[in-house]
Amino acid sequence: MYSARYRLEDNVYQRIAEFIAAYLGVSPEEGMRQRYEQIGQYGTALEWLRAEKGFMDIEAYYAAIHPPNEADSLPQDPKLRTFLESLHLPLGILTNSPREHADRILDKLGVSDLFTHVFDIRWNQFRGKPAPEAFRRVLEVLGTRPETTLFIDDMPRCVEGYCGIRGKGLLLDEGGIYPDYPGDRIRTLPELRFFLS
Repeated sequence: MYSARYRLEDNVYQRIAEFIAAYLGVSPEEGMRQRYEQIGQYGTALEWLRAEKGFMDIEAYYAAIHPPNEADSLPQDPKLRTFLESLHLPLGILTNSPREHADRILDKLGVSDLFTHVFDIRWNQFRGKPAPEAFRRVLEVLGTRPETTLFIDDMPRCVEGYCGIRGKGLLLDEGGIYPDYPGDRIRTLPELRFFLS
């Protein structure tokens, strides 16, 4: 819902790399190399640290990765609110982050009241996208099916995970950085209208 130019995700990834490096006693580059060796098996860095590296202090991890000021770089976006309201559809959030992260972002963007549900990583028992069970638990609560619910994400593996359960997935590829992605994609949120038939 926000542009990559605000670098919010880049800053999150940098904090993850620094946390992994400090915990493992290696360089950030080496820590992330190890992490990405296992990315197919674990949807989040925290899942990997817990399963493979004996890490236990979940709240310390989230406090480091998602500080209270993390949304400061985002401006309020009245156009986003107008667009979301114009869809006249139920909207929900599924995030691999904790609820406090989602709340900060939605509040800063001025759209928190437009979403009926926010499903965070704690709610999902720390099993994140693209795990099939992460999607299925959400769909069960929403009382809907994958083939009638559109899922939008900026990570190809998450969209592919949803499509893997016969869902309708759409990649938000703002910068055109995934030219080989074979499925449906958009560059901006307003293009979403073309997929809402």
